Amino acid sequence: MDNVEKLKIIKNAVGTYPNFPKDGITFRDIFGIFQNVTALRALKDLIIDHASSLEIDVVVGLDSRGFLLGPIISLELGIPFFPIRKKGKLPGKVIQQSYTLEYGEDVFEIQTGNLSSGKKALIVDDLLATGGSMTGAIKLLEKTGVKVVECLAVIELTSLNGRSKLDAPVHSLIQYD
Repeated sequence: MDNVEKLKIIKNAVGTYPNFPKDGITFRDIFGIFQNVTALRALKDLIIDHASSLEIDVVVGLDSRGFLLGPIISLELGIPFFPIRKKGKLPGKVIQQSYTLEYGEDVFEIQTGNLSSGKKALIVDDLLATGGSMTGAIKLLEKTGVKVVECLAVIELTSLNGRSKLDAPVHSLIQYD
């Protein structure tokens, strides 16, 4: 199966929910991919193929769906995985970064114990929309001295233009307006 076929299988497995969580919003749900073994294998193949072409030392997954994808990449490439979580969810020594959401602000944290300056990271999440959470993650990693090589998203909502706000290259598998 070639990459075009794999992308088609993945896109067909994405759930679409009009007017969720509120009127006027079309919610794109990646959990349909995880419920379809063929789609999940196709997703794994594509993200591993792409990530293996990058020069990275660590994989960083964003709270919470990045936690589903990041460890798969980490395991396949044999490099560490670091979660970025919302404030108050990680034990030990952490550093924080606030970031802007569509309707307010939030704070990300990352544990600093095993993360060292000079590392090169891939940030992984399920969705790139307005770019707020990815921007927060990039700034957080910059505070640790880690260079973000790329941001990887399964889905990108191109009409929200989130990629233009990021100070790192972006790779998305599926794009919607």
